[in-house]
Amino acid sequence: MKTLKLSLFAAAALFLSVSASAQDKKATELKKDTKSASIPAATAPAAVTPATSQKPTGLTFKEESFNFGDIEKGKPVTHEFSFKNTSKETILITAVKASCGCTTPNWTKEPIKPGESGTVTATYNAANPGPFTKTVTVTTNDTDQNKILVIKGKVNGDTAPAPAPTPAVKQ
Repeated sequence: MKTLKLSLFAAAALFLSVSASAQDKKATELKKDTKSASIPAATAPAAVTPATSQKPTGLTFKEESFNFGDIEKGKPVTHEFSFKNTSKETILITAVKASCGCTTPNWTKEPIKPGESGTVTATYNAANPGPFTKTVTVTTNDTDQNKILVIKGKVNGDTAPAPAPTPAVKQ
């Protein structure tokens, strides 16, 4: 019986020492991985970017900004930005996003061959009085660099003066 207890004790001690040794080895490996992963950005190799992300789109817009001037509240206004494909490849507009829900974009959906023209239309819902500046972002398949179009102006509010408050009458 005494021999059995001693054998169990020895087996438990052996198991604990092997387990502790394995944990120490894992901790050492983890420290090495952490050290190699924390290379300063200045010494890390630069990320390679595709050539398409560096060049501007092949669509040449006649204008990139339009000022509506003074407009009436409650009456939407629209401007059409026209462009021409000045590249040697066919270009597709993949997305057009307005900076807010008050502006609705529309655009040429078909592929634009070299030398062909198209449009991006921005309609602004003049619901709130005051000055506004909104953007429309155009994304194409020929580059990762987006084209930003701008519309701006001033919405004239109600010109009727507010009624004067009536004085309270004591009774």
